[in-house]
Amino acid sequence: MKLLEKTQLGNLAVKNKMAMSAMTRSRADQNGIVGDMTVQYYTQRVSAGLQFTEAIRISQDATGSPLTPGIYSSDQIAAWKKVTKSVHDHGGVIIAQLWHTGRVGHSIDRNGKLPLAPSALPIQGMQHFTSQGLKDYETPQEITIDQIRQTIKDYGQAAKNAIEAGFDGVELHAANGYLPSQFLAESANQRTDEYGGSIPNKTRFVLEVMQELISAVGGDKVGIKISPFHPYGNMVLDDPAGTYMHLIEELNKLDFAYVELMRRSPYFPSPAHYPGDDEIELFGRLIQQTVIANAGYDKASGEAELEKGIAGLVSFGTLFLANPDLPERFKSDAALNEPDRATMFGGGAAGYIDYPFLK
Repeated sequence: MKLLEKTQLGNLAVKNKMAMSAMTRSRADQNGIVGDMTVQYYTQRVSAGLQFTEAIRISQDATGSPLTPGIYSSDQIAAWKKVTKSVHDHGGVIIAQLWHTGRVGHSIDRNGKLPLAPSALPIQGMQHFTSQGLKDYETPQEITIDQIRQTIKDYGQAAKNAIEAGFDGVELHAANGYLPSQFLAESANQRTDEYGGSIPNKTRFVLEVMQELISAVGGDKVGIKISPFHPYGNMVLDDPAGTYMHLIEELNKLDFAYVELMRRSPYFPSPAHYPGDDEIELFGRLIQQTVIANAGYDKASGEAELEKGIAGLVSFGTLFLANPDLPERFKSDAALNEPDRATMFGGGAAGYIDYPFLK
């Protein structure tokens, strides 16, 4: 089975081609510090070839949702060191996903400050989970050029902090409607300066952040996650295929390890003008770095994806959440645990560290 074969990702030797994708679990404390349960959660899942952490805030200003972890304070870094040490002691590989939520946030959880975004355009048709329950999205503040430059520096510092904390690498979260993908979408970006208007201008922020990360920690420790046709967060692009093809062309000029390429979700249908192409087929063939195929895979479809020869690994989310020993279950054709959706995005040990192993 290709899913269970060893492979190489940058300078990392990984024991199988099954990655655990990043999943927001909201189990940090009010200060963004993870605890012993988080150490246990990631240690339970070391059978993955590599693990991506839940998205980690690069700064206080990157805050979107309550009880999500950060990596900008010494206490946060110290807490993550416990996670990485345990994962490494048990033979695992773990990568920190770096996160700025942009307009996907609320002033309730930002000390009264409005979120920053490319333009002052709120998310339509959705509500945001806050510490005071669901709230309508606010109109964000348009991020200034100085704030853009500071945010890019924040990404670089967060990457250095992640390596200090013992992570094996970092991934830029440029998917799912957060700040980097907001710059790509006309529904969030109506700027008229060098970060808006043309496709090269709209891709500038993502490319500058990637350059900063590569400079900070070395390209062999850097990757990026993108979701070209996934409209979550009110992401609507006039020309999604053209925008992402240009982004990939420019990314191909940079020296880094991988692109995690997310397929659209059936739960969030793309706008009518979007192409119907399979994202792995359309974009994966253009990517010069290792491709990690993501979203909605099971054993059969993951194996079939690897057989095509475009993707080098497949990342699984909910299946790893509910099945900490997922590679063993695939190997032995064992039944899978069903995920408890009520505990996915918050709570305590239930639905987090109590899913049963085969043995």
